[in-house]
Amino acid sequence: MITLDILSDPICPWCLIGKTHLFRALEAAGDHPFVLAWHPFQLNPDMPPEGMDRRAYLEGKFGGKEAAVRAYAPIAETAEAMGLNLNLEGITRTPNTLDAHRMIHWAGLEHKQTPMAQALFEAYFIKGEDIGDRDALVEIGTRAGLEADMTRRLLSSDADADDIRARDAHARERGVSAVPTFIIANQHVVPGAQPPELWGQVIDDLNAQIKAADAPE
Repeated sequence: MITLDILSDPICPWCLIGKTHLFRALEAAGDHPFVLAWHPFQLNPDMPPEGMDRRAYLEGKFGGKEAAVRAYAPIAETAEAMGLNLNLEGITRTPNTLDAHRMIHWAGLEHKQTPMAQALFEAYFIKGEDIGDRDALVEIGTRAGLEADMTRRLLSSDADADDIRARDAHARERGVSAVPTFIIANQHVVPGAQPPELWGQVIDDLNAQIKAADAPE
């Protein structure tokens, strides 16, 4: 099997789009060589712990309301073309995602990383939930199969917070500046929300290489 490292942030719309493209390709292929591993990258590492008003965040980031609308137009158009029903108007706050990344890390210890990542994407982009709120995160965690009381205890502590920050910093040191970023076998970087067709070709090429390597001489 080949490790596919996925660097993303649960509040990144292109990360959700890229994840959806990838998983459609994996489903279409049926037989694929990937083992998925999710890694933290905070779009806003300096966001206050309580987050901030979504509109104020977007207008501040893009330089006004009209610029923010223009920046998000391609996201809405792409999602609609994919049949991905994002509820962008339902998002009222932009959270600090440190705790959300901790949730993905803990889910990984129980082999539930992908369900946790998906639950966070759905909570934020479809249900309009504040994934910086710890009560909300406990509920979201239960959807991915995590035990509520244990999750609440971990969130109330600083467990693994420094590790998440260090992994985020390590990614930036390696040159990652935007997400989603996919790394195949720790060698080949696939940046951005690539279409299923590209992933289908990658999967076919890898399967052919594996088959050739396994063939008797």
